[in-house]
Amino acid sequence: MNTLLAALMFFTRLPFWKIKKVPSECFKSVVNNWAYVGWLTGGVMALVLWLVSFILPFQIAVLFAICSRLLLTGALHEDGLADFLDGFGGGTNRMHILSIMKDSHIGSYGVIGLILYFLFFFTMLSQLPVYLACSAMVAGDSWCKFVASNIVNILPYARKEEDSKAKTIYKRMSVWNFLFALLGGGLGMACLLPRWYSVACLLPLVVFGGLILLMWKKIQGYTGDCCGAVFLLCELSFYIGINILYQL
Repeated sequence: MNTLLAALMFFTRLPFWKIKKVPSECFKSVVNNWAYVGWLTGGVMALVLWLVSFILPFQIAVLFAICSRLLLTGALHEDGLADFLDGFGGGTNRMHILSIMKDSHIGSYGVIGLILYFLFFFTMLSQLPVYLACSAMVAGDSWCKFVASNIVNILPYARKEEDSKAKTIYKRMSVWNFLFALLGGGLGMACLLPRWYSVACLLPLVVFGGLILLMWKKIQGYTGDCCGAVFLLCELSFYIGINILYQL
Protein backbone atom coordinates (compact mmCIF):
# COMPACT_ATOMS: atom_id res chain seq x y z
CA MET A 1 0.00 0.00 0.00
CA ASN A 2 2.82 2.41 0.86
CA THR A 3 4.58 1.88 -2.47
CA LEU A 4 1.34 2.46 -4.38
CA LEU A 5 0.72 5.69 -2.47
CA ALA A 6 4.32 6.72 -3.11
CA ALA A 7 3.82 6.12 -6.85
CA LEU A 8 0.61 8.17 -6.88
CA MET A 9 2.36 10.99 -5.00
CA PHE A 10 5.40 10.89 -7.26
CA PHE A 11 3.69 10.62 -10.64
CA THR A 12 0.66 12.89 -10.04
CA ARG A 13 -0.10 16.27 -8.49
CA LEU A 14 -3.09 14.99 -6.53
CA PRO A 15 -2.84 15.41 -2.71
CA PHE A 16 -2.33 11.74 -1.85
CA TRP A 17 0.19 12.91 0.76
CA LYS A 18 -2.80 13.87 2.90
CA ILE A 19 -3.85 10.23 3.20
CA LYS A 20 -0.70 8.97 4.86
CA LYS A 21 2.96 9.82 5.29
CA VAL A 22 4.99 7.35 3.26
CA PRO A 23 8.56 6.31 4.20
CA SER A 24 11.13 7.80 1.83
CA GLU A 25 12.42 4.31 1.01
CA CYS A 26 9.12 3.56 -0.78
CA PHE A 27 9.90 6.16 -3.44
CA LYS A 28 12.74 3.96 -4.69
CA SER A 29 10.12 1.40 -5.79
CA VAL A 30 7.58 3.71 -7.43
CA VAL A 31 8.16 2.24 -10.89
CA ASN A 32 6.76 -1.07 -9.60
CA ASN A 33 3.33 0.58 -9.47
CA TRP A 34 3.71 2.95 -12.41
CA ALA A 35 1.30 0.86 -14.50
CA TYR A 36 -1.39 1.23 -11.83
CA VAL A 37 -0.94 5.00 -11.89
CA GLY A 38 -1.70 4.65 -15.60
CA TRP A 39 -5.17 3.39 -14.71
CA LEU A 40 -5.77 6.70 -12.91
CA THR A 41 -4.24 9.04 -15.51
CA GLY A 42 -5.61 7.11 -18.48
CA GLY A 43 -8.97 6.75 -16.77
CA VAL A 44 -9.24 10.49 -16.18
CA MET A 45 -8.36 11.17 -19.83
CA ALA A 46 -10.99 8.70 -21.03
CA LEU A 47 -13.65 10.13 -18.71
CA VAL A 48 -12.94 13.70 -19.81
CA LEU A 49 -12.99 12.67 -23.47
CA TRP A 50 -16.28 10.82 -23.09
CA LEU A 51 -18.03 13.60 -21.16
CA VAL A 52 -16.80 16.53 -23.25
CA SER A 53 -17.63 14.72 -26.50
CA PHE A 54 -21.33 15.02 -25.60
CA ILE A 55 -21.27 18.81 -25.66
CA LEU A 56 -18.34 19.78 -27.92
CA PRO A 57 -16.82 18.51 -31.18
CA PHE A 58 -14.70 15.41 -30.78
CA GLN A 59 -11.40 17.13 -31.66
CA ILE A 60 -11.96 19.65 -28.88
CA ALA A 61 -12.80 16.81 -26.49
CA VAL A 62 -9.44 15.23 -27.38
CA LEU A 63 -7.67 18.47 -26.47
CA PHE A 64 -9.47 18.56 -23.12
CA ALA A 65 -8.45 14.94 -22.48
CA ILE A 66 -4.79 15.66 -23.25
CA CYS A 67 -4.85 18.75 -21.01
CA SER A 68 -6.41 16.75 -18.17
CA ARG A 69 -3.40 14.44 -17.97
CA LEU A 70 -0.99 17.36 -18.19
CA LEU A 71 -2.72 18.95 -15.20
CA LEU A 72 -2.87 15.64 -13.35
CA THR A 73 0.85 14.90 -13.74
CA GLY A 74 2.23 18.43 -13.88
CA ALA A 75 3.65 17.61 -17.34
CA LEU A 76 6.22 15.41 -15.59
CA HIS A 77 6.74 13.04 -18.50
CA GLU A 78 6.60 15.76 -21.14
CA ASP A 79 9.36 17.63 -19.30
CA GLY A 80 11.40 14.42 -19.38
CA LEU A 81 10.80 14.03 -23.11
CA ALA A 82 11.97 17.59 -23.80
CA ASP A 83 15.14 17.12 -21.74
CA PHE A 84 15.77 13.74 -23.38
CA LEU A 85 15.49 15.21 -26.88
CA ASP A 86 17.70 18.17 -26.00
CA GLY A 87 20.33 15.92 -24.46
CA PHE A 88 20.46 13.23 -27.11
CA GLY A 89 19.93 15.71 -29.93
CA GLY A 90 22.57 18.24 -28.88
CA GLY A 91 24.99 16.26 -26.74
CA THR A 92 28.30 15.19 -28.22
CA ASN A 93 29.40 12.74 -25.51
CA ARG A 94 28.10 11.07 -22.33
CA MET A 95 28.88 13.90 -19.92
CA HIS A 96 27.61 16.53 -22.34
CA ILE A 97 24.31 14.69 -22.80
CA LEU A 98 23.81 14.29 -19.04
CA SER A 99 24.69 17.94 -18.48
CA ILE A 100 22.15 19.14 -21.06
CA MET A 101 19.40 16.91 -19.65
CA LYS A 102 19.96 18.32 -16.18
CA ASP A 103 19.68 21.91 -17.43
CA SER A 104 16.22 23.31 -16.64
CA HIS A 105 16.13 25.38 -19.83
CA ILE A 106 14.51 23.90 -22.92
CA GLY A 107 16.35 23.92 -26.24
CA SER A 108 15.32 23.73 -29.89
CA TYR A 109 15.29 19.92 -29.97
CA GLY A 110 12.96 19.85 -26.99
CA VAL A 111 10.61 22.49 -28.39
CA ILE A 112 10.38 20.91 -31.85
CA GLY A 113 10.07 17.43 -30.33
CA LEU A 114 7.18 18.42 -28.04
CA ILE A 115 5.35 20.15 -30.90
CA LEU A 116 5.65 17.05 -33.08
CA TYR A 117 4.74 14.76 -30.17
CA PHE A 118 1.51 16.64 -29.39
CA LEU A 119 0.61 16.88 -33.08
CA PHE A 120 0.95 13.11 -33.46
CA PHE A 121 -0.80 12.45 -30.14
CA PHE A 122 -3.75 14.67 -31.00
CA THR A 123 -4.03 13.38 -34.58
CA MET A 124 -3.86 9.71 -33.60
CA LEU A 125 -6.62 10.09 -31.00
CA SER A 126 -8.78 12.27 -33.26
CA GLN A 127 -8.96 9.56 -35.92
CA LEU A 128 -10.59 7.02 -33.60
CA PRO A 129 -14.25 6.68 -32.59
CA VAL A 130 -15.04 7.72 -29.03
CA TYR A 131 -15.42 4.21 -27.61
CA LEU A 132 -12.11 3.01 -29.05
CA ALA A 133 -10.21 6.17 -28.09
CA CYS A 134 -11.42 5.88 -24.48
CA SER A 135 -10.49 2.21 -24.24
CA ALA A 136 -7.11 2.82 -25.87
CA MET A 137 -6.32 5.66 -23.46
CA VAL A 138 -6.63 3.46 -20.39
CA ALA A 139 -5.06 0.36 -21.94
CA GLY A 140 -2.24 2.30 -23.60
CA ASP A 141 -1.38 4.43 -20.59
CA SER A 142 -1.09 1.48 -18.22
CA TRP A 143 0.63 -0.86 -20.71
CA CYS A 144 3.23 1.64 -21.86
CA LYS A 145 4.03 2.64 -18.29
CA PHE A 146 4.65 -1.03 -17.55
CA VAL A 147 6.90 -1.31 -20.62
CA ALA A 148 8.82 1.84 -19.70
CA SER A 149 9.21 0.73 -16.08
CA ASN A 150 11.42 -2.14 -17.21
CA ILE A 151 14.17 0.33 -17.99
CA VAL A 152 15.28 -0.08 -14.35
CA ASN A 153 15.64 -3.85 -14.83
CA ILE A 154 17.89 -3.53 -17.88
CA LEU A 155 20.03 -0.42 -17.50
CA PRO A 156 21.96 1.05 -14.55
CA TYR A 157 21.30 4.58 -13.38
CA ALA A 158 23.57 6.92 -15.35
CA ARG A 159 24.24 9.37 -12.51
CA LYS A 160 25.07 9.24 -8.83
CA GLU A 161 22.04 9.38 -6.53
CA GLU A 162 22.96 12.82 -5.19
CA ASP A 163 23.11 14.16 -8.76
CA SER A 164 19.62 12.99 -9.72
CA LYS A 165 16.81 15.53 -9.99
CA ALA A 166 14.52 13.57 -7.67
CA LYS A 167 17.40 12.53 -5.38
CA THR A 168 16.18 8.95 -5.80
CA ILE A 169 17.47 5.93 -7.71
CA TYR A 170 14.80 3.37 -8.55
CA LYS A 171 15.30 -0.20 -7.38
CA ARG A 172 15.23 -3.07 -9.81
CA MET A 173 12.09 -5.19 -9.65
CA SER A 174 11.95 -8.58 -8.03
CA VAL A 175 10.19 -11.37 -9.93
CA TRP A 176 7.06 -10.75 -7.85
CA ASN A 177 7.20 -7.00 -8.50
CA PHE A 178 7.59 -7.65 -12.24
CA LEU A 179 4.58 -9.98 -12.36
CA PHE A 180 2.51 -7.53 -10.33
CA ALA A 181 3.47 -4.70 -12.69
CA LEU A 182 2.71 -6.90 -15.71
CA LEU A 183 -0.77 -7.53 -14.31
CA GLY A 184 -1.36 -3.80 -13.98
CA GLY A 185 -0.10 -3.12 -17.47
CA GLY A 186 -1.72 -6.02 -19.27
CA LEU A 187 -5.14 -6.07 -17.65
CA GLY A 188 -6.44 -3.09 -19.62
CA MET A 189 -5.15 -4.60 -22.85
CA ALA A 190 -6.97 -7.84 -22.13
CA CYS A 191 -10.24 -6.41 -20.77
CA LEU A 192 -10.84 -3.10 -22.52
CA LEU A 193 -9.71 -3.60 -26.12
CA PRO A 194 -11.11 -5.99 -28.72
CA ARG A 195 -8.66 -8.88 -29.09
CA TRP A 196 -7.52 -7.78 -32.55
CA TYR A 197 -6.40 -4.38 -31.25
CA SER A 198 -4.21 -5.97 -28.60
CA VAL A 199 -1.65 -6.59 -31.34
CA ALA A 200 -0.80 -2.89 -30.99
CA CYS A 201 0.97 -3.71 -27.71
CA LEU A 202 3.90 -5.07 -29.73
CA LEU A 203 4.95 -1.70 -31.17
CA PRO A 204 5.85 -0.20 -27.75
CA LEU A 205 8.11 -3.21 -27.16
CA VAL A 206 9.97 -2.49 -30.39
CA VAL A 207 10.31 1.22 -29.55
CA PHE A 208 11.43 0.34 -26.02
CA GLY A 209 14.14 -1.96 -27.35
CA GLY A 210 15.42 0.69 -29.73
CA LEU A 211 15.55 3.36 -27.03
CA ILE A 212 17.33 1.02 -24.62
CA LEU A 213 20.05 0.41 -27.22
CA LEU A 214 20.35 4.16 -27.83
CA MET A 215 20.68 4.97 -24.15
CA TRP A 216 23.23 2.24 -23.57
CA LYS A 217 25.30 3.45 -26.50
CA LYS A 218 25.16 7.14 -25.57
CA ILE A 219 25.12 7.31 -21.74
CA GLN A 220 25.49 3.67 -20.59
CA GLY A 221 22.38 3.92 -18.45
CA TYR A 222 19.18 5.86 -17.86
CA THR A 223 17.94 8.92 -15.99
CA GLY A 224 14.51 10.00 -14.76
CA ASP A 225 14.08 12.04 -17.93
CA CYS A 226 14.70 8.90 -19.95
CA CYS A 227 11.87 7.12 -18.11
CA GLY A 228 9.38 9.83 -19.04
CA ALA A 229 10.57 9.97 -22.65
CA VAL A 230 10.42 6.20 -23.08
CA PHE A 231 6.86 6.09 -21.74
CA LEU A 232 5.57 8.84 -24.05
CA LEU A 233 7.29 7.47 -27.15
CA CYS A 234 6.07 3.95 -26.42
CA GLU A 235 2.54 5.28 -25.88
CA LEU A 236 2.67 7.21 -29.14
CA SER A 237 3.71 4.06 -31.01
CA PHE A 238 0.79 2.23 -29.36
CA TYR A 239 -1.70 4.77 -30.74
CA ILE A 240 -0.09 4.51 -34.16
CA GLY A 241 -0.63 0.76 -33.98
CA ILE A 242 -4.26 1.21 -32.92
CA ASN A 243 -4.84 3.54 -35.87
CA ILE A 244 -3.28 1.11 -38.34
CA LEU A 245 -5.49 -1.70 -37.05
CA TYR A 246 -8.56 0.54 -37.11
CA GLN A 247 -7.94 1.45 -40.74
CA LEU A 248 -7.58 -2.24 -41.61
